[in-house]
Amino acid sequence: MDILVTGALKLTNEEMKILESIAGNVTFLQDERFETDIDVSIYEAVICNSLFVNNDIDKFSSLKYIQLTSAGTDRVPMEKVVRKGISLQTARGVYSIPMAEWAMCKALDHVKQTSFFEENQKNKKWEKSRTLTELNEKNVCIVGFGSIGAECGKRFSAFGCKVTAVDVFPVESPYVSKYLNVSQLEEALKDADVVILTLPLTSETKGLFNKEALSILKEGSLLINMARGGLIDEEAFIDVLKEGKIYAALDVFETEPLSESSPLWTFSNVSVSPHNSFVSDGNDKRLKNLIFENLKTYMERRTDYKGTCIHGTHGE
Repeated sequence: MDILVTGALKLTNEEMKILESIAGNVTFLQDERFETDIDVSIYEAVICNSLFVNNDIDKFSSLKYIQLTSAGTDRVPMEKVVRKGISLQTARGVYSIPMAEWAMCKALDHVKQTSFFEENQKNKKWEKSRTLTELNEKNVCIVGFGSIGAECGKRFSAFGCKVTAVDVFPVESPYVSKYLNVSQLEEALKDADVVILTLPLTSETKGLFNKEALSILKEGSLLINMARGGLIDEEAFIDVLKEGKIYAALDVFETEPLSESSPLWTFSNVSVSPHNSFVSDGNDKRLKNLIFENLKTYMERRTDYKGTCIHGTHGE
């Protein structure tokens, strides 16, 4: 089989040999961010991240299998993938642990006011805060309860939080106190102390958190977005944040990098990070194990294999 692997997957020489032993003829394309001039019509399989942002999938006339290095599918022309019957696998589960830990970190930063103490340390100022709160008994709403959401639920429930899962599919989890459908989002948001977004960006979820939804958030609540910036109407969100009634920990944005002129940089009630929540020393091993196992399964069942096409509002 001919397989194209992009620089989205970093392989050692030994790992490249393992891949060749599984799949056959491997071509390596270092930079997938530009249109390639190689003949892509020969490749039955592709391992990539954003290859199809600047490369027409129609030119991949032999393509039957895509393995993404990302958990989301928003950089893939899903309508064409489904129509052509191409099997798709994502990196679902690979980044769940570090992202759940990131959400916990931001929630603890919020209730324990770490920025207050860091600022005082810079100024050599000895001052207590008498307004610290705790996560215990707080209402945590996780919108999109896939593998990332489940890991978040596991950690927040361990801190004594009451976890509400919002998803298009029913959720059964020992870490969830209540399940609500996405159509019941308003009910889920109104009592939430912490709202965590872990759902994919699709045509159905784009702008899900519009002015109406954002206005429901109660005063003092924290919204954590580490999924995709397009889930939130950024202009409406800026207006809400200006009021200073809610807080936000934002790791993703509609346009990245975030413009230096964006007011989000300057709000005291906003924590900004550069799409960093997924990074971890454990990702590389998980990702490669997943990719190799998925490829083995595909090679064993090539004639009738159908992978997973993930779309809709289910969590990543």
